[in-house]
Amino acid sequence: MKILPHIEIVDLALYFDSTLVIADVHIGYEEALNKQGVLVPRLQFKEMTAKMNNIFETLKNKKIERIIVNGDLKHEFGAISEQEWRNTLKFIDLLAKHCNELILIKGNHDNILGPIAKKRNVKVLDYCIVEPSMDKPNDKKNPIIKKTIKRPRKTLIIHGNKIPGKEVLEQADSIIIGHEHPAVSIREGPRVEQFKCLLKGRYKGRNLIVQPSFNTIVEGTDLLRDKILSPFLKQNIGNFDVYVVEGRVYHFGKLKGLRKS
Repeated sequence: MKILPHIEIVDLALYFDSTLVIADVHIGYEEALNKQGVLVPRLQFKEMTAKMNNIFETLKNKKIERIIVNGDLKHEFGAISEQEWRNTLKFIDLLAKHCNELILIKGNHDNILGPIAKKRNVKVLDYCIVEPSMDKPNDKKNPIIKKTIKRPRKTLIIHGNKIPGKEVLEQADSIIIGHEHPAVSIREGPRVEQFKCLLKGRYKGRNLIVQPSFNTIVEGTDLLRDKILSPFLKQNIGNFDVYVVEGRVYHFGKLKGLRKS
């Protein structure tokens, strides 16, 4: 399903302009829970790897030039165990195998990302602006094409825990953030279930898409009950569209409609 004319939802990822984007992987989250006395089986890495491979299979006939991890690849702020280090490198290797360029966007959990990225020579950026590739040699040869080409659309990929400067925002037509881990709770009689979702709305005249966490342990922030985290969403988000991801993608309409139900 397409969330914008040029952006396709593929499970918990987004695909557009030969670019695949995931957010909030939080490798090591189960270990952090275990340290707090919450015992959970260590299945997260295996599940996320399987999910990632399914996404690659879905996109096998499409070109993936770059993959962007939009913040919080790792969960722990401080020192990490040898196992977590290995899993993070394995995940980076899996992604790198399927693209020509891997980019890690800094998130609020990424204060120790540098040494890991350096080990694999991966870029770490505060944000990234993606635009469609253009066939430059043909453009030069064909003056008609050159005259009719419009300014290419530009999509800003930024984690979402803080607002960038005006000079960054003004470059983009669309913005993709993570950080919020959006989810919605759906009631069926006495039963309430929570589902990961994407949000689509506007921010200062630009398209805004909020991606769910790629982490498989928890569903995320219940937008109908929990406190909003991202400053991009410190506005009336009732008119934002909700896209629930559960096996397939379901358009649930406006968030305000779910609040009434």
